[in-house]
Amino acid sequence: MKLEEMCGFQVVDAVRLTIHVFAESLGNAIDAKDHCTRSHSEEVAVVSQAIGQQVGLSASQADILHIAGHLHDIGKIGISDAILKKSGPLTDAEYKVIKTHPQMGAEIIGPLTTLMGNDGIAKMVLHHHERYDGTGYPHGLRGTRIPLGARIIAVADSLSAMLQTRPYRPAMDFGKAADEVARCAGTQFDPRIVEAFLDIQDTIKGYIDSMRDLKVAV
Repeated sequence: MKLEEMCGFQVVDAVRLTIHVFAESLGNAIDAKDHCTRSHSEEVAVVSQAIGQQVGLSASQADILHIAGHLHDIGKIGISDAILKKSGPLTDAEYKVIKTHPQMGAEIIGPLTTLMGNDGIAKMVLHHHERYDGTGYPHGLRGTRIPLGARIIAVADSLSAMLQTRPYRPAMDFGKAADEVARCAGTQFDPRIVEAFLDIQDTIKGYIDSMRDLKVAV
């Protein structure tokens, strides 16, 4: 390999590392807006990466998915705390505001697609609340019209959310949350992604348990 090529790889690695750190920092900033979502973005990032590898993504593709997991809720930076931290049920108007966060997130990180490809991170963020049966948002995409990365993040996002206490409900234990993911295969989630998750659920549970133990110790 020529020196110029080696330097090129070093530049690419440095850029990707910088993006990783930047994405993690932004994810932490969003999670910090609400104590109920502490570590949510990190969990979504790692779980998404693990599922991506399980469905056969390359290491590079899974790495991009990890970054997207950190950034999936970045659009919530534009949502008021009064809505994000509301203890009771959201009104229809408030829920309509919440549903704008994928679009806002995609617009915020849109420039990253110049590094990750036209079907990269911004599209994953934009479509992570689509549902496999076509009843999700913002565009009501159905089945494989939803980007693969977004279908993976949807599972990881829902799993992490169910494992956390929220103002409107207590946290589930991992077994019940996994059962709920399985129950929603074919409606909310891509059955292929659910199968991949179930195949490695013990590994994912071990990661989440260890990470939360570490947070408590700190």
